[in-house]
Amino acid sequence: MINVGIIGCGHWGPNHIRIFSQITNSQAFICADISKERLNKIKELYPSIKTTTDYKEIIANPEVNAVCIASPTDTHYKITKEALLNGKHVLCEKPLTLRFQECEELKELAQKKNLVLMVGHVFVFNAGIVWLKQYIKSGELGQIHYAHSTRTNLGPFRYDVNALWDLAPHDISIFNFLFDACPVSVSARGQKCLGTQLEDLAFATLDYPDNIIANLHVSWIDPKKIREITIVGDKKMVVWDDLDSLGPIKVYDKHVEKTTTFYETYGEFQLLSREGSITIPKISAGEPLKSQGQHFIECVLKNKDSELANAQKAIDVVKTLQAVQQSIDKKGECVKIS
Repeated sequence: MINVGIIGCGHWGPNHIRIFSQITNSQAFICADISKERLNKIKELYPSIKTTTDYKEIIANPEVNAVCIASPTDTHYKITKEALLNGKHVLCEKPLTLRFQECEELKELAQKKNLVLMVGHVFVFNAGIVWLKQYIKSGELGQIHYAHSTRTNLGPFRYDVNALWDLAPHDISIFNFLFDACPVSVSARGQKCLGTQLEDLAFATLDYPDNIIANLHVSWIDPKKIREITIVGDKKMVVWDDLDSLGPIKVYDKHVEKTTTFYETYGEFQLLSREGSITIPKISAGEPLKSQGQHFIECVLKNKDSELANAQKAIDVVKTLQAVQQSIDKKGECVKIS
């Protein structure tokens, strides 16, 4: 049995407590938060769980095998490092840190200590995204031209990181997963519409190998909650909509063909659009957070690195986020990622 300590009981912490209380071979053993009121509510739901207002008690507890870090982003590096130094396996919410050099340091430390270090890129455990990955690999879409994602809502607002660092880690980790690569360059613009020091929206363009371009839009100030990704290939096109009750995936048998008809003049009639059917594949429902938790526990039990959400994946995402932020700060200047 893996005893898990959960650090941070704000937005996501209670979900992790629920997950580790449900899945096989683990238990939510102890949790920490600076708010006694939150801890009291957790205790009401899970009477057997231990609570503390000092996360260091979790890290120092010899009965704790692993920790799940759901604290504010700017604390991730410090707490993860302390946990690894104390011999704990770690699942840390995204992004792992605010600087990729810190991610690299944590990766080396985990390897030195022979510990699992996993990051909460939960959408790589989403059944629709996994299906999309398999569909791309099968070649049915043909050559991928471009992709775009939209992740918007009116709030919730954060005060530790901006909308880019809050929302874009999801879409960057998804694109990296789908294309088996990290962007080579980025350009982006952001805006501080609410008058704070943090950008509440951002538009970014990511250039991937094989001439694939991906665009993402993240925002805290949109009228609709949207979680959508479109992938356009030269044979077919696919839309993933995480909020669609009919099914998360729609496959569009649409493409563009070059005509063989001879024209005397070069004009617009060399390309023809071909319309086909729309297919909604049946995809088994499941909770990605639970799949992520199960994967983490399996990695801990086998003492093996996660192939889906390891420290290197975190480095790639944070390196991209830093480049996007740099481009925003420079009003859209293209930034290369080394």
